[in-house]
Amino acid sequence: MKNILKITTVLAGLLLMLNSCMKDLDTIPLDKDVTTAATVYDDPAAYKQVLAKLYAGLAVSGQQGPAGNGDISGIDEGFGQYLRGLWYMQELTTDEAVIAWNDQTIKDLHWQTWGTSDVFISAFYYRVFYQISICNEYIRETSDAKLDERGVSGSLRTDVEHFRAEARFLRALSYWHALDHFGNVPFVTEEDAVGAFFPEQISRADLFSYIESELKAIEPLMVEARANEYGRADKGAVWTLLAKLYLNAEVYAGVNKYADCISYCEKVINAGYSLVDDYQQLFLADNDMLPEVIFSVNFDGNRTQTYGGTNFIIHAAVGGDMDPNEFGVGGGWGGTRATSAFVDLFPDETGEADGRAMFHTEGQTKEIVDIGDFTNGYAITKWKNINSDGTTGSNVDFPDTDFPMFRLADVYLMYAEAVLRGGGGNTGTAVDYVNMIRQRSNAATVSSIDLDFILEERGRELYWECHRRTDLIRFGEFTGGDYIWPWKGNVPDGKVTDDKYNLFPIPASDIGANPNLTQNTGY
Repeated sequence: MKNILKITTVLAGLLLMLNSCMKDLDTIPLDKDVTTAATVYDDPAAYKQVLAKLYAGLAVSGQQGPAGNGDISGIDEGFGQYLRGLWYMQELTTDEAVIAWNDQTIKDLHWQTWGTSDVFISAFYYRVFYQISICNEYIRETSDAKLDERGVSGSLRTDVEHFRAEARFLRALSYWHALDHFGNVPFVTEEDAVGAFFPEQISRADLFSYIESELKAIEPLMVEARANEYGRADKGAVWTLLAKLYLNAEVYAGVNKYADCISYCEKVINAGYSLVDDYQQLFLADNDMLPEVIFSVNFDGNRTQTYGGTNFIIHAAVGGDMDPNEFGVGGGWGGTRATSAFVDLFPDETGEADGRAMFHTEGQTKEIVDIGDFTNGYAITKWKNINSDGTTGSNVDFPDTDFPMFRLADVYLMYAEAVLRGGGGNTGTAVDYVNMIRQRSNAATVSSIDLDFILEERGRELYWECHRRTDLIRFGEFTGGDYIWPWKGNVPDGKVTDDKYNLFPIPASDIGANPNLTQNTGY
């Protein structure tokens, strides 16, 4: 699955289908260089090739490498990459990260002062719905009726049925991101006709129910946990997404689903995943196929070249007097650091008391007086394009480091939190899971846990992995005044912010284009 860029011919036809307003998309074109659904699936290999594009939608930004023929327009192609947009929304809006750059409205994210025309919010919104649209098209083209029409049978049919279930998982994943970030959103599935129409808006609670039902429906159709090709979703990924959906059910739908969260965490825990011995290994160039990782977004320095993803995460974190060679890159971008509030989650900043404290402090100040100065704020050294044997990844410009979107340590912490929130389970088991995570990093074991501890522990274990905003909202500490960190609200010491920022606005451009949409409260 690290070869996911080698599908441009098939993809060109797919994009034509998505952008067409013709009523009959199966019409064979006069231009011999144009491919449509009427011909693309004449080649049985195309089913997997187009599926690869769906996975690639999380990793790359367009059709010609790092720049050129981007999937979405209106913004720099690197800024418009899916994982980079998710990282912006989940990290720059919290205590875990600030950025030195002055690109358009990017500092509004950390300040929590964004509006309906924010280009970075819009880019992520449109990237999410682009991903949903190509998943819809693939699901539409792999229905039983379509497969019967093409005479697909035997082992190929079995494979395609798995592929279709994976496409439904990827669509559910993107709808979860839409649910989490935007709330009430336009809703389209494969059942909607292709063409020009105004999608209806679905309520947040109804979207929660839809995602839940989809994941339960595809669960028996997926490959068994840990049995699929590396980088592709399996039952473990479905169970983890359901657990995350249930952990946040009170936020999304006003319902208590902690018992369900525990049930699906237990499915994952009992499926044979295991913690890796070295925490750092999870974020190195050869972090593929680790037993802890449940679902990853894959990158290869020579095949999945993008200015987003782990390329952005690694390059942007290197600056000041840091040596780029130590991170396996040719140079740093001097962008991202952490706030002192995040640093203070650890007992010390050296990593001696907790090996997860990975900070570059030399030449850096702990407090941030000027966000635009990279040397203000400790830099993060967690992510590298270095292999576990110390050698550099295959390309110093584009890292090989994969992004572990779901991993076992997160599931352990979700189980512990759901137990503390009254979902059942076993408190002693929850403490054991927490201590397994802490012992790996030489942190002191604990004899008891509470919710405040769990939020801090999630920060220590999962920082810069696109969890923090969702976690802070679930604990009621993202907006308002219960938790203040430097520069929250655009003042050095931080201040109270409006609760409307618990949701991002639907972009003004989409509100203006679709009369069926109503803007989120407060915008």
